[in-house]
Amino acid sequence: MPVVDVDPDELRRMTGHEEKSDDELKDDLFGLGIEFEGETEDGEFQLEFEADRLDRLSIAGIARSLRYQYGDARGVYVPETNDADWTIEVAESVPEERPYVTGAIVRGLDMDEGDLEAIIQLQEKLHATMGRKRAKGAIGIHDLTMLKGTVAGRDHEKSIRYVGVEPEGDTFVPLDADRALTNAAVIEEHPVGQTYGDLVSEYDRYPAIYDDIGLFSFPPVINGRRTEVSTKSHELFIEMTGTDQWTIDKMLNVVCYALDARGGRVEEVEVTYPDGTVTRPDLTVDEKRVEHRQIERTLGIDLDEDEAIDLFERSGLDAETEIVGDDELAYDVSIPPYRVDVLHPVDLVDDVGRAYGFNNLTPRYPNVSTVGSRTEAARHEEAVRNVLVGLGFDYMLNFNLTSEAENFERMRLDPGDDAVGAARAPTIMEPYSQDFTIVRTWALPSLLMVLENNTHREYPQDLAEIGFAAHVDETTLTNVAERRTVAAVLARNDASFEDAKGRLQALARNFGVDLATPPTEHPSFIEGRAADVVLDGDAVGVIGELHPAVLVEHDLEVPAAGFEFRLDGLDG
Repeated sequence: MPVVDVDPDELRRMTGHEEKSDDELKDDLFGLGIEFEGETEDGEFQLEFEADRLDRLSIAGIARSLRYQYGDARGVYVPETNDADWTIEVAESVPEERPYVTGAIVRGLDMDEGDLEAIIQLQEKLHATMGRKRAKGAIGIHDLTMLKGTVAGRDHEKSIRYVGVEPEGDTFVPLDADRALTNAAVIEEHPVGQTYGDLVSEYDRYPAIYDDIGLFSFPPVINGRRTEVSTKSHELFIEMTGTDQWTIDKMLNVVCYALDARGGRVEEVEVTYPDGTVTRPDLTVDEKRVEHRQIERTLGIDLDEDEAIDLFERSGLDAETEIVGDDELAYDVSIPPYRVDVLHPVDLVDDVGRAYGFNNLTPRYPNVSTVGSRTEAARHEEAVRNVLVGLGFDYMLNFNLTSEAENFERMRLDPGDDAVGAARAPTIMEPYSQDFTIVRTWALPSLLMVLENNTHREYPQDLAEIGFAAHVDETTLTNVAERRTVAAVLARNDASFEDAKGRLQALARNFGVDLATPPTEHPSFIEGRAADVVLDGDAVGVIGELHPAVLVEHDLEVPAAGFEFRLDGLDG
């Protein structure tokens, strides 16, 4: 989930509660579902967010949510917008793979270095989340005073043009460069171009944005130096291109609200497609209905009508009562344009619960004739977990979703291989992030990712996990075969096959199963230093020393050995 660096002093200033201590702020943030993850060297809070509340990726969005929580702000706020003075003209030559564009003008800004850094951070976090690493949506922010454009026959209006160009066509000076390059040269030579060039490298024509002076933006790769934003920029032109109009429009709303909170005045932009014109930003207020009894039933509390409306307003929403069905009370709830997460009435119930305070809810047993308890499988898993911890492993909780690169490529594994972890992975049809496109087929790559993120920590690092894994199996009712898997890795300067086997032997002995480790080959492990894990005669996994190429891929400078096997192998 995204982590954002926030200056607590600025947060206090923007909320108007400078009397709040750091600990009080952390408690208030936690009430919003925002977790404190630590501090930077400069004393900034590192805050982890639920991926659905993208409006909180900026300090302005966090401050807005806190003001609602404190009761200092209420109901839906929509910024006033000035009429359009600029037009984005979309040419028919635009690449069909990236046909959509949106934009806005923001005037009257007075930014210092902190403001500029916050805007850049918001841009990067939106790229990484909703923009799916710029693949679905990319943001360009420009100094408006450096743009020049007119609409033929309408001298009072100005325009820029979104077009498709030949890769070796016009040149421009990209950010952090000192000479003009073609778009193709940017992809070939510029570090940012090398990072994001794959997004457009297969296009016949590259996306490009022009004003009357010339090319100034190469979306989704990089902007030009001519329109670079600095603390001296008081008027901004924001353009976003992407593969989906709704996505870039919502990303634009988040940015516009963040700049409005910093004193900017939002101005509309007309976007002219070959088949019609739209006005952006689209600050339409959405509406959804939720029944009163659903709120009470879900949260387990009794509310009267006025209390419910008060809680909606303290969530940044507006609500009007309605009688539906058999005289049932319901609320027609207005949802502000920056909220991209409200997809179902239960999301409104969640907002009411947070405004009420989940810590204020009283736990109670459900009104049923039995009391729940752990299943035999859950108790068995807990017993295995306890033994792993007793053997010196730090226990991990990793995501079940991952990417094909992490699951296969970085482990030197192919889905078609005859090896543990090699299988056709269930894919996510509409992944929220390119980091989470499949359900993992094994858990060892997840542990390697943890090691990669902790190369600055002291060794040894011995990690273990019992987790979910799955693969496509068309013989099952759901077409997916699921299982629980046990994975462990030892990273240290003397890690060896024998070390890993010793831990595995102790684990097997604790559950009264016989262990055998006949030699095998596996692409992720060193040849001659890998074996099958055979428990009570069944081959259920693999053990060995990780291949040097896998270690290098994960930036590990110490040897690592590990194993993975099906949890049901320990059933005895």
